Amino acid sequence: MKTLSIPLTEKDVRELKLGETVYLNGEFYTARDEAHMTALEYAREKTPLPVDFKDKAVFHCGPIMRKLNGTWELVAAGPTTSTRMNSLEPEFIRTFGPRAIIGKGGMGKETSDAMKEYGCVYLAITGGAAVLAAKGIKKVKGVEWLELGMPEAVWILEGEGFGPLIVAMDAQGNSLFENVEKQVKENAQKIRKTLGLV
Repeated sequence: MKTLSIPLTEKDVRELKLGETVYLNGEFYTARDEAHMTALEYAREKTPLPVDFKDKAVFHCGPIMRKLNGTWELVAAGPTTSTRMNSLEPEFIRTFGPRAIIGKGGMGKETSDAMKEYGCVYLAITGGAAVLAAKGIKKVKGVEWLELGMPEAVWILEGEGFGPLIVAMDAQGNSLFENVEKQVKENAQKIRKTLGLV
């Protein structure tokens, strides 16, 4: 188990091993489809972003927020299925240099390749534990692009022992999701042989 402070270094993430448990302290951001597309559009137009993703963690999350006395408060922070961002994440990693992507369900080979090249990891968080996840977030520091809607905006969060997160895709190109898929195929092949279907 490791507790890491954001901003993260390349050394931090290159040393993480597949299956390792991680907790995060420091500032990180939520970003889903719309935020990814908006950020990449800003980059193409050479427009400065309101936040700097470099060396930070990006959480695939559509949080539930409420405003009390003019201050945003986090109610729940359930992870979004990361495959929704599969077509956007490789370019996002190359362009902005985040060190960690947090979500559920994993991502594809192109994202894994970008993580290996640029030094980034995928940290899996348990789905269906939105209220529990919110306990590791001590403060909502702000919000950008709220016009995209509450779940699609970029929320600026302060984590304190945010986790547990599992290193499900490391910075060496390894993926727990690919390993499971490979094992399932091997088991299916063994069953077919046993039944005389091959």
